[in-house]
Amino acid sequence: MVTQPQDRVAFVAGLRTPFARQSTSLQALTALELGQQVVDELLLRSPVDANSIEQLVFGQVIQMPSAPNIAREIVLGSRMPVTTDAYSVTRACATSFQSVANIADAIWQGRITTGIAGGADSSSVLPIGVSRAMAASLLAMNKQKTLWGKVKQLRGLKAKDYLPVPPAVAEYSTGETMGQAAEKMAKSMSISRLEQDQFAYQSHQKAQAAWDSGFLSSQVMPIYPKPYTDWMECDNTLRPEALLSEYQSLRPAFDRHHGSVTAANSSPMTDGAAALLMMSEKKAKSLGIPILGYLKDYAFAGLSAQEALLMGPAHATPKVLERCGLTLDDLTLIDMHEAFAAQVLANVKMFASKTFAQQQLGKTTPIGDIDPQKFNVLGGSIAYGHPFAATGARMILQTLHELRRRGGGLGLTTACAAGGLGAAMILEVES
Repeated sequence: MVTQPQDRVAFVAGLRTPFARQSTSLQALTALELGQQVVDELLLRSPVDANSIEQLVFGQVIQMPSAPNIAREIVLGSRMPVTTDAYSVTRACATSFQSVANIADAIWQGRITTGIAGGADSSSVLPIGVSRAMAASLLAMNKQKTLWGKVKQLRGLKAKDYLPVPPAVAEYSTGETMGQAAEKMAKSMSISRLEQDQFAYQSHQKAQAAWDSGFLSSQVMPIYPKPYTDWMECDNTLRPEALLSEYQSLRPAFDRHHGSVTAANSSPMTDGAAALLMMSEKKAKSLGIPILGYLKDYAFAGLSAQEALLMGPAHATPKVLERCGLTLDDLTLIDMHEAFAAQVLANVKMFASKTFAQQQLGKTTPIGDIDPQKFNVLGGSIAYGHPFAATGARMILQTLHELRRRGGGLGLTTACAAGGLGAAMILEVES
């Protein structure tokens, strides 16, 4: 068990944009624009003056070549002073877990008292590249002084070299996509198509119930995307009207003949942004600012991208529980990122597996059985969508509010991430 310094890290506010399916309501906004809007609105709504923000750590997964340091550009495009320190991070689907961890560490170390963490991604505004052969030719053309000299540099290129190259969706080290990894998990752990479809169906039902009950309205800002003829105030990713039989009718997406992972039991490509305002407990209380909750601790894990790409929650969770001196039974809520229904169900199985604990974690007892009544109670990424860098901040914000609504307690937020990574955080809301 590791004891953190006396001054606790407090979350005092948080906000996100509505999440939108790729190429729909938010398609005109870049990740940077989404990030700027959510941070600016967060500052407008919060009791903390923009001039008191000492550091902003923000991330994106799908990088914008024109603005590689999204955090600094957000500062320059917002109401924060230019003297505000800012830098960008990326940890694939756990990017905003990383930004929160970095702000927390800076507060624990006494370097800052107030900061903003978050992330944004657009799957609609994508950097489209060119082939290596075309890139080499274009660089060579730059050195030529005459038009004929430039044209000659294109000689020898094949037709395929002229094709645009979209951002990679496969793991660099293995060539395997996350969907293919989810298929492997489903097969190796005997997770049926019906189990996956039922889980996805419930995710949408829970998320819609959360919206209908008004639980999310204070967490989500309205947004006015270009050309400013309409606004968006709710996620457009939810499909509560879909019947389970409709889930069952879809063809597999990654293994057409023998697969079980479909578009319906996977998280959709999504646009969105989320941000969290964090302070030292002492600073917040000295200013009389209400505290939403605290970060007790966090843990990250690395594992084989080839053998266990999406098993991050099962590896990171026992680390953070041990650091906090807790067991699964001590938790009030557990929120696991839903990249795929198969991935969630596989991790849940391994939480309860003694064999997994002994062989993979080096422990004599498993993490434990997850109580369904505590698990993803408001749905998850299959329903809300997954703008990669924003998902962790959404989960943290949502869990803090739900803990408060229930009278306090401890919550676990955990996620897998590309490259064989895992993240887990323990949140606390006092009663």
